Amino acid sequence: GNWAAGALRDTIREHTRVFEAMEDPYLRERAGDVRDVGLRILARLQHTVASQELIYPPNTVLVGDEITVSMLAEVPLECLAAVVSVRGSTFSHVAILARSLGIPAVVGLRELPVTRVDGCEIVVDGYRGWIYVTPSPAVREEYARLIGEEQELAAGLEELRELPAATLDGIHVPLYANAGLISDVIPSLRHGAEGIGLYRTELPFMIRSHFPGEEEQRRIYRQVLEAFAPRPVTIRTLDIGGDKMLPYFPIHEENPFLGWRGIRVTLDHPELFLIQLRAILRADVGLGNVRLLLPMISGVGEVEASLRLIRRVHQELREEGHDASLPPVGVMIEVPSAIYQIEALARRVDYLSIGSNDLTQYMLAVDRNNSRVAALYDSLHPAVLRALTQAVLGAQRCGKPIGVCGEMAGDPAAVILLLGMGVSNLSASVASLPRIKRVIRNFSVAQARNILDQVLLMEDAGEIRTYLDGVLEQAGLGGLLRAGH
Repeated sequence: GNWAAGALRDTIREHTRVFEAMEDPYLRERAGDVRDVGLRILARLQHTVASQELIYPPNTVLVGDEITVSMLAEVPLECLAAVVSVRGSTFSHVAILARSLGIPAVVGLRELPVTRVDGCEIVVDGYRGWIYVTPSPAVREEYARLIGEEQELAAGLEELRELPAATLDGIHVPLYANAGLISDVIPSLRHGAEGIGLYRTELPFMIRSHFPGEEEQRRIYRQVLEAFAPRPVTIRTLDIGGDKMLPYFPIHEENPFLGWRGIRVTLDHPELFLIQLRAILRADVGLGNVRLLLPMISGVGEVEASLRLIRRVHQELREEGHDASLPPVGVMIEVPSAIYQIEALARRVDYLSIGSNDLTQYMLAVDRNNSRVAALYDSLHPAVLRALTQAVLGAQRCGKPIGVCGEMAGDPAAVILLLGMGVSNLSASVASLPRIKRVIRNFSVAQARNILDQVLLMEDAGEIRTYLDGVLEQAGLGGLLRAGH
């Protein structure tokens, strides 16, 4: 009973409302993608698609109220210098795509008068989130110098891609990528990742209107495992709760970060856990490169209960005729209680992985999403560093590998300390991998231990950061500092 354009408007409005109501910021930003699709369909309905092709000059800065992926795709990559969007966030698709393309992007500039900057020269600083409209000669000169330094750094990092991530004294530190989407796979391989150190399985659950079935999950996991075979892929079991909610499985709590999340949810709902485990083990048949990782472990009881279910699934699949292997199983060290039970946990599993983001949050009692206290959140806090050191020593005493898969693994300054602690591997965002390899290849483990010893005598995170920045400068790695802050 509606006219076509009105029906389209109502449908798009309904879909965007669903996305905008989601608590997860990444999925909330998908509302912009839905609106973009709606506008493109409307243009076709109204036959108003521009017949004349736009000409994009070299060094085009794409500016708009809401830059979408389709708008970005219309600009020849060789002409695109930067992106500026009034709406959006660091979780928006255009920001994520810009990062993967190595293009500076500043989003969320709510006071920008878009129509008044058309045709103006603009400097876009993606590190700081600043733009300069019609910059002065001094600003222009300074940014031309910084661009030159950045190009030299990028060229140097590109040369490292095929070289091993080994310290000056020959210790190999495997570098893995964090991933959550199939689209993360190719960039990870291109940047020299030796495997996936953290595959977040919650994203396929978040983008659906219902729990994905076993076969649906198996196909997703199989794609990732095949792409990296024979390199290892660490699949974290479903980690919902906190700030990662499913629209069809609401969890309402006063304090969700200290509530029903991670392994607590899946052990209370073993039917979900068993389906996911079956999908993962079936996806691994004939490949043998999967590793299971259990999130939000706070005690040995959760590990033992999880292992019983894993062994049960393995036995059932074998009885059904599937040539499934029992994969290595690890636990996330992200709850302070796990630090003090590190050896008891290590004895029960094959490896451990430190989730530095949540561990820092819980150690410092700081909700990193709360702007009032976010300034207190610092993984270089002395208490966090001592906790990490204790965890690594505990794992080593049990002869179990222990890696780091949080933001610390992508921070050049923190990586020096992690080398000194003796972590077994690092897993970081794809874009961080070349920079981290540069740090690893410029220090010996002995040097890193000496630096760690100095840092553990310090009592303030700011003092530690300043000291480590100086260490990087002295090593000729000052160009990496902006990436680590």
